[in-house]
Amino acid sequence: MAPMETPTANFTHHFLIAMPNMADPHFVRTLTYIAEHNEQGALGVIVNRPIDMTLATLFERIDVPLEARGFDAHPVYFGGPVQTDRGFVLHRPLGDWHSTLKVSGDVGLTSSRDILQAIGAQGEPQDVLVTLGYAGWTAGQLEQELMDNAWLTVPADMSIVFDLPPEERLVAAMQKLGVDFANLSEVAGHA
Repeated sequence: MAPMETPTANFTHHFLIAMPNMADPHFVRTLTYIAEHNEQGALGVIVNRPIDMTLATLFERIDVPLEARGFDAHPVYFGGPVQTDRGFVLHRPLGDWHSTLKVSGDVGLTSSRDILQAIGAQGEPQDVLVTLGYAGWTAGQLEQELMDNAWLTVPADMSIVFDLPPEERLVAAMQKLGVDFANLSEVAGHA
């Protein structure tokens, strides 16, 4: 008889909702979008934690003209504690950029400067969330945190990211699960 393999879940294109007992202060009350999850680990960006910087300020600092209208007041986000000096752009549509991680048929995570130049010049792609830093997990780390009840997961709905203000995103993701954040217990049980 062949040994049974433990099935592994793939949480690419899912949200992670931090549970109330989250110990890591970087992730307290966060909604994280998972852009990649495989046997080597996971990578995502926090989508509900704007920092005190606008795209206009960021573009000025990196010397990229921001001529397209409607982007200058967009906030920049704390994407996670890894490489906080590096920018990442979560966007749709996918497009054709130098360094893009294709997440789904219409969503990508790009870390190359050419996407910022396109946003500045043409205002494309229209749906963007710019972060400094990302969240990363080593092989098996995310799975262990899920078993430890640090996170809830739900399939991602990009309208939550691109159409709602940051302060409403966590609650909207919770509603997809039919859960009210206020009713979550800090102590989880196992059956």
